[in-house]
Amino acid sequence: MNVARHARPAEIADWSLEQIMDRHVARFEDRVPDWNAFSDASIEGYRRAQHRFIGAGASGKHDDGAVVPAGNFTLSIMLVPPGQGNAPHTHEVEEVFFILQGRCTVFVEDEAGHRLSRELGPWELMSCPAGVIHGYQNDTDEPCYLQVVLGRGRPEVAGFADDALFEKREAHLS
Repeated sequence: MNVARHARPAEIADWSLEQIMDRHVARFEDRVPDWNAFSDASIEGYRRAQHRFIGAGASGKHDDGAVVPAGNFTLSIMLVPPGQGNAPHTHEVEEVFFILQGRCTVFVEDEAGHRLSRELGPWELMSCPAGVIHGYQNDTDEPCYLQVVLGRGRPEVAGFADDALFEKREAHLS
């Protein structure tokens, strides 16, 4: 007989295995790409779609029951078309960009505008510490899929470095 060496969280303590599987398995075919996940996503150059798997991520959108509930991190897949990316931003937690398909240029920058960039391909990543301005850009002719992980189950909405975008950062929630 097997013995569980750790207690289940209180919210699932009495769940059947069927309930656990039903709520904690997510398939890509069931994910709906959200092209309006972020307030900057309607701006040319920042268009991308978020496929939410675990929690809302930095979009701040509420769990609609279709995503796996987040405990201590979020996970989503971003589809970044050619010529698109995201606006420079920060988080209060670590963020990881893991390239699954295609190529993407990741960057970090300081408040004086100095930027360092690296092109990444499949199975490569950038882990960006909290408070560091960062982002990514697809400078290729092919779409890029990247996995995004944030180090908190309910992170704050992305803190865009640009003042105008920062002021509108929650407009996509309505």
